Amino acid sequence: MNKKILVTGATGLIGKKLTIELCRQGALIKIISTNADKAKLIFKDHSTIQIFEWSAYHAPSELSGLIEDTDAVINLAGVNVGESRWTKEYKKNIYDSRINTTRLIVDAIGLCKKRPDCLINSSAVGFYGFREDEPLDEESGSGSDFLAELCRDWETEALKAEQFDVRVVAIRAGVVLDKSDGVLKKFLEPFKFFIGTYMGSGKQWLPWIHTDDVISLYIFALNNNNLIGAVNGVAPGKVTNKQFVKTIGTILNKNIILPVPGIALKIGIGEFANNLLTGQRVSSNRALKNGFSFKFPELKMALENLLKEK
Repeated sequence: MNKKILVTGATGLIGKKLTIELCRQGALIKIISTNADKAKLIFKDHSTIQIFEWSAYHAPSELSGLIEDTDAVINLAGVNVGESRWTKEYKKNIYDSRINTTRLIVDAIGLCKKRPDCLINSSAVGFYGFREDEPLDEESGSGSDFLAELCRDWETEALKAEQFDVRVVAIRAGVVLDKSDGVLKKFLEPFKFFIGTYMGSGKQWLPWIHTDDVISLYIFALNNNNLIGAVNGVAPGKVTNKQFVKTIGTILNKNIILPVPGIALKIGIGEFANNLLTGQRVSSNRALKNGFSFKFPELKMALENLLKEK
């Protein structure tokens, strides 16, 4: 891959693996991070990566110099949605870390004499809001809860780059399954005590994707000039929250499955519990129709791959 790429959010779950894979494929990477020391430690073995500190690039005129000679920008920046209770202040951090950063990137692109070919921007299936059993694809409208409004505004900022003849793709990722980090670890915790727990009724849809597939989808979006706009980053195999936990139990041979009452979740974690107790029945049709091939299209094969060393 003979490309120069600027990556934000490179120290996160997706960012780390995506950056390393891009390097493996021959790309030259610039990382801009709020914690440059952490990034230097993570990528210390990769000589094709340059690392820059966000504090030096708060204005579009400053950032445009980093973007000027790149072929693409991959924007993964944003405070972890589930890391803390949703206070008014934390929700503002979640929102501003995405909207303001994306706006800054697009404004900087506008100042470039030689602009990147594409902006690949992170988003999430939270865009669709609380929709119960309604089948959803990229043409479906957004919801009205906090995460839905966040994703809608986030994508709106990214799409402004189109005025500069930059191709924009927004990857609406589902729950990313990874063996070492993220949501899967939380689902596995109760199984240490020989039980599994699902949330509320367990009937809510849980859109998911294997970490290898979401990395591949970002690279597919980077290289596919015909792919424009929103793309759902979810596997074809649809499951409910309860089916997800039962599949883990089957693989681990631990089949006691119990519910966590919705009221307990709401007391424990607050507003974010509403997003855990609902779900989205999201399709992967646009990715498939554009020629993307999932390595792990079904949940059982994905979990067997991820849990085989546990």
